Amino acid sequence: MMKLSGSMTALATPFKDGKLDEAAYEWLVEYQVTNGTTALIPMGTTGEAVTMTPAERRRAVEVCVKANKGRVKVFAGAGSNSTAETIEGVKAARECGADGALVVTPYYNKPTQPGLVEHYRLVAKAHPGFPLMAYNVPGRTGVDLLPDTVKRLCEIPEVVALKEATGSVLRTLDVYEQVGERLTLLSGDDFVVAPFIFSGGKGVVSVSSNVAPRKMADLCAAALANDVETARRIQLELQPLHRLLFVESNPIPVKWALHLMGRFGPQLRAPLVPMTEGNAAKLKAELSKLGLV
Repeated sequence: MMKLSGSMTALATPFKDGKLDEAAYEWLVEYQVTNGTTALIPMGTTGEAVTMTPAERRRAVEVCVKANKGRVKVFAGAGSNSTAETIEGVKAARECGADGALVVTPYYNKPTQPGLVEHYRLVAKAHPGFPLMAYNVPGRTGVDLLPDTVKRLCEIPEVVALKEATGSVLRTLDVYEQVGERLTLLSGDDFVVAPFIFSGGKGVVSVSSNVAPRKMADLCAAALANDVETARRIQLELQPLHRLLFVESNPIPVKWALHLMGRFGPQLRAPLVPMTEGNAAKLKAELSKLGLV
């Protein structure tokens, strides 16, 4: 079974003149890989995938895979609230050379727990042997993948990992109690990486690592090595950055941060709008404090 651990980055997507800025995207991939990031996650929430066309998403994954040059794993976002569309999204990820697919729980239509299992079963059946990372983010989807249901996902060999974004350490413990080491548990929240790993997790799919990849990699390494003091120190050092990167809807702040670093344009896809001036100033100050700008 594929082994995943450490700091994995949910990549932001740079736009220029309304289109994918491929040069900036290539820079971001290189910045991640050379600073300790262990896997790249293009076309997730942070990547604004929901406002990109299938052709745009496909091209972004292609650019990511090519720039990565096989150095770390690539799990491409491919989820939808339609099982049929998800199957097509996973097909595109495979064709682009991704190592696996991130598959969010279907949103808006609010399937039941048996419906969630059926969704992943049908996606796996359409793509036998292709690794899938389930993604639970009830704050965005309106549905919660419960621990008993996660245990049922263990019956699907293709499901190798779970990105758990409830932000609850109790939930992490409940899931780990159900599945043990069968699934790789990854935090979907930067705020709780250290306690998440100490509770049975193996790492994080991070937003903050877009701008601070080395610090996030060091945090995960310390927690995985059971170095409590170092992990706590880095976690606390990064908490102000985490707060500012989520003070407005993700990925508004992280794209502004990357822009301040001089590599990204500030463009967002509507209905997202630029960061407010007050929050932008606070974010710039924190980035300066961390030596990132």
